[in-house]
Amino acid sequence: MKVTVLGAGVTGITSAWFLRQAGHEVTVVDRQPGAGLETSFANGGQISVSHAEPWANPGAPMKVLKWLMREDAPLLFRLRPDLNQWLWSLDFLRQCTPGRTRHNIKQMVSLGLYSRATLQQLRADTGMDYQQKTEGILHFYTSEQEYADAQGPAAVMREYGCELDMKTPDECVAIEPALAASRAQIVGGSMTPSDESGDAHAFTRQLAALCADAGVNFLYNTRIVGAHKVGDTLTAVQIANAEGVVSKLKSDAYVMCLGAYSPQWAKLLGQTLRIYPAKGYSVTLPVINEAASYHVSLTDDEYKLVFSRLGNRLRIAGTAELNGYSTELNLVRCEAIVRRVRQLFPDMTDGRNAQYWTGLRPATPSNVPYIGRSQTINLFLNTGHGTLGWTHSCGSGAAIADIVSGRAPQVDFAFTGRVPERKLVSLGKPATQA
Repeated sequence: MKVTVLGAGVTGITSAWFLRQAGHEVTVVDRQPGAGLETSFANGGQISVSHAEPWANPGAPMKVLKWLMREDAPLLFRLRPDLNQWLWSLDFLRQCTPGRTRHNIKQMVSLGLYSRATLQQLRADTGMDYQQKTEGILHFYTSEQEYADAQGPAAVMREYGCELDMKTPDECVAIEPALAASRAQIVGGSMTPSDESGDAHAFTRQLAALCADAGVNFLYNTRIVGAHKVGDTLTAVQIANAEGVVSKLKSDAYVMCLGAYSPQWAKLLGQTLRIYPAKGYSVTLPVINEAASYHVSLTDDEYKLVFSRLGNRLRIAGTAELNGYSTELNLVRCEAIVRRVRQLFPDMTDGRNAQYWTGLRPATPSNVPYIGRSQTINLFLNTGHGTLGWTHSCGSGAAIADIVSGRAPQVDFAFTGRVPERKLVSLGKPATQA
């Protein structure tokens, strides 16, 4: 079939790769001049199955209230006269029950394990090098209460297959010696030895190049300006190139990977996606003191920050600000990250030459992404991954390629839009029969 992928972030590029591997003729459309230039550009860099506890959990409402007036809060709800934000927030509160939290953890662990294994196989097959580190991810806690609260979700993650071992403060320092400088603050930790880290932007660019070599067509500097629908079928998307020339792009199937902008396009086609932009921040620092710098990827659970080592760069990212679609940098939040880094690693950096970045992460209230068929027969969804876009990208891409091809995905996940088999075959022959 002819398949158009809408969006060239990490989920769009992995979708294109696996669709092409399945034998489809694939075109990718993106408004940027290259792949991975928005949310995938300078994110935290972790492949973190262990980040499966959703934001919406039984303890979240009280934390949100406590953080409501703090400009540097890890999760900041900046209340707006925005109906979508209020509806998203109400759904977020509904997801905070113990039963829903357990269900959502199961979904994210299952997808995460499958996606990590898929990424590892892709790397072995292609020889990609994106400054990956396969030394695991160490979560550390500097709050007794946060550490106590982590025990329950950790047990659920282990139940569903995530290898996650609790660690003493001394064991944390043994895993990452750079934490010795803040040993007195650490009350405990957990280690997931199979998790990874690396440069998500480099990964996305390299995979896009491999896609092009395999015959995927890229339409960069191209905006999606409209959609044409007949009944419950999408017949074409209207696109405008860099010169403003408008044309129609017709395909047998379309895959929406538009991140935080997905709800706007889904609404044009009569479907509501409960996705809201969660603005995240990152700081990239040069290594100036090798002896005091970390090597193992870390997560500071109290401050909701992740740390990755990208060659001679230190990437620290995290926090979430629900404040509409503004991508304006809030220096208070950026400086709060640097302040926390210097508190934990006082000899590692002086904070100079810091590169600040912000991006809009497509967050669902449950943290579980939309993967599967939409209410429009030939429009498929691969969006809403929140902070775990790279972690879940390879598994999501492989699964959506299976679904488009009329096959059952190889992962136990609550896919959206399950429909009778007769509708699957209406798109044309699966690639395996072409």
